[in-house]
Amino acid sequence: MRLTEFNDRVTGRFGAAYGASVLVDHVLSALGGRTAAEAIEAGVEPRDVWRALCADFDVPRDQW
Repeated sequence: MRLTEFNDRVTGRFGAAYGASVLVDHVLSALGGRTAAEAIEAGVEPRDVWRALCADFDVPRDQW
């Protein structure tokens, strides 16, 4: 997954404003206690970050 697709999915699922907040405010324990933005910056694959967000926010599996 490319970063643009990741950002499109975040915006599509959470909306622009809330999605931006989720990326910098929500801590993902599955990714070492980092936010999504921190994980992306550290080189974690966007697909893995998306899946961690989906798990934390109970996104239906068919949208992962």
